[in-house]
Amino acid sequence: MDVSRTRALRLLAPLAALALLTACSDSGSAEKADTSTRQAAQAAVPASSSDLQSDYQKVIKDVLPSVVQIQASSDLGSGVVYDDKGHVVTNAHVVGNEKTFKVTTAGSEDTLTAKLVYSYPEQDLAVIKLDKVPDGLKAAAFADSSKVQVGQIVLAMGSPLGLSSSVTQGIVSATGRTVSEGGSDGGTGATIPNMIQTSAAINPGNSGGALVNLDGQVIGIPTLAAIDPGMGNSAPGIGFAIPASMVKTVADQIIKDGKVTDSGRAALGITGRTVVDDSLRPAGVAVVEVKRGGAADKAGIQAGDVITRLGDTDITTITSLSEALAAQQPGDRTSVTFTRDGSEKKADVTLGEQ
Repeated sequence: MDVSRTRALRLLAPLAALALLTACSDSGSAEKADTSTRQAAQAAVPASSSDLQSDYQKVIKDVLPSVVQIQASSDLGSGVVYDDKGHVVTNAHVVGNEKTFKVTTAGSEDTLTAKLVYSYPEQDLAVIKLDKVPDGLKAAAFADSSKVQVGQIVLAMGSPLGLSSSVTQGIVSATGRTVSEGGSDGGTGATIPNMIQTSAAINPGNSGGALVNLDGQVIGIPTLAAIDPGMGNSAPGIGFAIPASMVKTVADQIIKDGKVTDSGRAALGITGRTVVDDSLRPAGVAVVEVKRGGAADKAGIQAGDVITRLGDTDITTITSLSEALAAQQPGDRTSVTFTRDGSEKKADVTLGEQ
């Protein structure tokens, strides 16, 4: 830090001397130069803090009424009003195994009731529907998340720790992240591709809420925060949201058909578990069961085989296999390397759909 500051001072000093020399050598045109300098400075000045504050307040006023608190019997989360018919999109882990919920809208103390339409844990998304649509219920606007850029200012809205209608601020830190959730039993939960990483604070209860740009559009559904493996708790400033385009794809199918009919997610068609070597290090995925007619079955993969590679990606755990599949599409052709009875084998596979 000290080195950087010193270098900055050394660079600034000649510039200051040059400015002083120019002012002294041409006093006759000082007024004209001064006017040009002021105009250039005014043109370069960014929006004032009051302008930015007004932008924040406008977005909050527009979007927060569309963000609700969802109470299940044993969990609390958030949701986003999806349409004027009372459909609310949230995370699958918020609804859990529940079928009915209590819902509270922003700025209201009235409790509404809702029922589950469908939960899709593979993408950690679910849709519930209000039993009665209150007057003035406003659906949120969802953005085209393919246009999200690193550095965009975003606001996270939800009910962290039960504090309803809370708003935090940050930026888009990265896009295209593939993230595996921890399961409720300590195992592996959903593996979700193309997640948006944000520095906006994401805490328990934010799940299912809204990550919003300054145009008042939902760019993603906040889902989880990163865990610091050394500390065992949330890593500050590293949260993830499911992109809005995926949310719309899943929600539209659920509302239309009552389920997800086209996941767009590649599948190998197996049930597997992580195996370890003699040093207790993860060493691959043992195939426990092969789905009849699935991709693995058609490729000749059998129960008892241990998968060690998908294409060019080494597979050491069930999570790494899920992440490798998340980067693929149904119908893609790839290879699976596996061991059987101590011998390494390789099979060409056309991936199916999850």
